[in-house]
Amino acid sequence: MDLKGLRISDRRREILNAMNIVTLEDIVTYYPYRYEQIEKIPFEKWEKGTKVAFEGKIISPARVIRFVGKRSVTKFKVVADEQEFSISLFNRPWTSYFRLGVMITIIGRYEGGFNITALQYNFKPLQEQLGIEPVYRLKDGISQKDMKRYAIKAYEMVKGELHDFIPSFLKERYQLFSRKEALYYIHQPISYAHVKQSLRYLKYEEFLKFQLCIQAMKAQNTYVVKGSRKDFNIEEVMDIEKSLSFTLTDDQKKVVEDILQDLKSDRVMYRMVQGDVGCGKTLVAAFAMYACVLSYQQAAFMAPTELLAKQHYHNLKKLFQDVDIQIDILYSSRKGKEKKELLQRLKNHEIDILVGTHALFQDDVEFYHLGLVIADEQHRFGVDQRRKLIEKGEKVDFLMMSATPIPRTLALSLYGDMDVSTIQQLPKGRMPITTTFIPSSSIYSILEEVLQKIDEGNQCYIVCPAIEKNEEIELRNVNEVYAGLCQSLDKKYRIGLLHGKMTAEEKDSVMESFLKKELQILVSTTVIEVGVDVKDANIIIIYDAHRFGLSQIHQLRGRVGRGTMPGYCYLISNTKDADSIKRLQICVESQDGFEIARKDLMIRGPGDILGTRQSGIPGFILGDVVQDANILEVAREDAAQLLGEITKYPIIEAFINEGTKKNYLD
Repeated sequence: MDLKGLRISDRRREILNAMNIVTLEDIVTYYPYRYEQIEKIPFEKWEKGTKVAFEGKIISPARVIRFVGKRSVTKFKVVADEQEFSISLFNRPWTSYFRLGVMITIIGRYEGGFNITALQYNFKPLQEQLGIEPVYRLKDGISQKDMKRYAIKAYEMVKGELHDFIPSFLKERYQLFSRKEALYYIHQPISYAHVKQSLRYLKYEEFLKFQLCIQAMKAQNTYVVKGSRKDFNIEEVMDIEKSLSFTLTDDQKKVVEDILQDLKSDRVMYRMVQGDVGCGKTLVAAFAMYACVLSYQQAAFMAPTELLAKQHYHNLKKLFQDVDIQIDILYSSRKGKEKKELLQRLKNHEIDILVGTHALFQDDVEFYHLGLVIADEQHRFGVDQRRKLIEKGEKVDFLMMSATPIPRTLALSLYGDMDVSTIQQLPKGRMPITTTFIPSSSIYSILEEVLQKIDEGNQCYIVCPAIEKNEEIELRNVNEVYAGLCQSLDKKYRIGLLHGKMTAEEKDSVMESFLKKELQILVSTTVIEVGVDVKDANIIIIYDAHRFGLSQIHQLRGRVGRGTMPGYCYLISNTKDADSIKRLQICVESQDGFEIARKDLMIRGPGDILGTRQSGIPGFILGDVVQDANILEVAREDAAQLLGEITKYPIIEAFINEGTKKNYLD
């Protein structure tokens, strides 16, 4: 039902539409984001800075003090419980409201002594207002009072159509409210206990719908369920290990084994390999590509940046130098005759492995027999992009890789449509990285120490959050830092500049110079975050470190200590925010990517870490995949049971058949 039944003006309907509220059902499911409890606390228990509510009589005329612009403060006195209080009310300069002798209810902040800053006021008895009140996220033109009224009225109009989605046996098992009760009490709670029970139902329902969708998709997708077995000799594939100068870790061996079994099976592989920075995911992917090539099929390896694609290309060429495998690379700047010849060779099966960027998705890219797609840093590619590449072949096996690890149970619940492998062990010989927090805005307190390390043969990254100066927000930018270093170091050191606005050719040239040690210091944005591998780059300085997420700092830190020398990471930040400093200390104290990612998830949420839309992780309205991980896990198990006997539950069957899952997955 649309909003006409609410009898509101066109202007207010437009505001609600802008809040994605189009129907009465939308209002009922537009949940409060927090609650306020109004309670009467005796004066002797008031604490400075806390919220208080009381009822009193106005005993002095209101006067208005005006400031620059339209700002003002209205002051008057009230007496309540035999105490006299001075009230300050900002930007409400209407003295006629506050007449002598009138009873008024004040809800405000206690400033100490007998001073109150009023946040709200009204002339209703306090007794009628005690209790818990919902607070909604709103746009100008709609008040909290309006929204609560709309929610109550909309509920009354649609409650006859609020049928339970969750089967009775599950409601009984978990002692859940009905859907009707949950939606009533979320807007009209009697107590926090009612809010808690409403949230239990609504979070579980949200997670259950998501799990039903992704598990149904896994069962229904032809490329996931049925495939064609790849024909290769496992021992021949494992011969790659003989050419390595090190041995695989136990975790790497287990993941390679899982992948090769997938490729041998008659079910198309749909697997994610997650692991910490430097754990050797790319090497694992190489075994999969070799198995594909031995099966006379082609493999595509897509990377999020041209820089990383070229690095993978060179590493694979080196790895397969003693094997007859044709490898090439495609990126957007390859054009003309060179690109035309590459595409023809690909179509003729003269290329076995094609490494590339988003250019691999282009319509003119045709494979002879594409059998395997590997996506590095999978969250940087959208669902549609991955699908588009997979559709360039028939029954294509798919392997995702992510260096943003999350707990396995959470990964299984979120990526319920795929298998998950985890590499936790780091290869032997990875050098330790010492991380230091520098509470400053300047590099100069550590410059002498850094230059000494550079003089010993180390190279240094200096990372800034911005490319150029921004008048609205104060961030260190690469242009100014680069210019400042060039001036202060007086050409004693060779310094390079790298950022996303440079052309591909410019970036390649700078990175090539850094790789060849023609540059000792590289001032860069986060373009070096993923995969860049320079053995002598053992120092990284991160400006305005509080502006980065923990996982991103860990990724950046993973660029150093990749050779035979230990790594050093300096986090420079002049933030005074206690929470930001606490977050940076987590990176100082831990080098465990799983632990850091878990804490980052708790602080920022999975949308920021993994890319809400691009990763296929839905933006849950109420559920928190970290804090409510137990509910998510239970919902996963219950969804599997329900799908096994789906015909018993017509509402659930209709929900899946109508393609509602698109709302959760795309």
